Amino acid sequence: MTLYPISRRTLVLAGAAAGAMAMPGLPGLTVPARAQGLAPTQTMRGGANNYLPGAPIVERIGGGGFWMTGTVRRSGDGAPLEGIRIQIWAHTTEGRENDPHSHGATLTAADGTFRLEMPQIVPVFGQPHGHLAYDDETFETVFLRPVMASASDTSLSADFVLQPA
Repeated sequence: MTLYPISRRTLVLAGAAAGAMAMPGLPGLTVPARAQGLAPTQTMRGGANNYLPGAPIVERIGGGGFWMTGTVRRSGDGAPLEGIRIQIWAHTTEGRENDPHSHGATLTAADGTFRLEMPQIVPVFGQPHGHLAYDDETFETVFLRPVMASASDTSLSADFVLQPA
């Protein structure tokens, strides 16, 4: 019979592995670390371009055909936020992003989701993109400028995690 020396490290690792198999619910060995809170969304560069404060809440911008969607949650606990005003604007088939008729706002539902129909977004400066803003006093202001994967996409989604002001 041949004996192999066992180091302390090998013994500790073997014991931990055996314990993890014997007790799969043992915290720290089999459960990944969890984040302590949801970080707030940071404003994107260029997000505030052509922003017009006070865009009205609308059912649809222009003739529609394109959907801007997303969610709004509170930083820290990630709770969905209802009744949050999100402003949306873009360069579309019906107008430029600095045209007042290319701007509109919508409110989030109880689950924190929002959606607003608008004309098809078209490329400007080479990138098809939308603009979204949260600009009320309850939470810190956030401007987003998500870029579409393709100019033929018919929807764009952007999510907000808001930090109390």
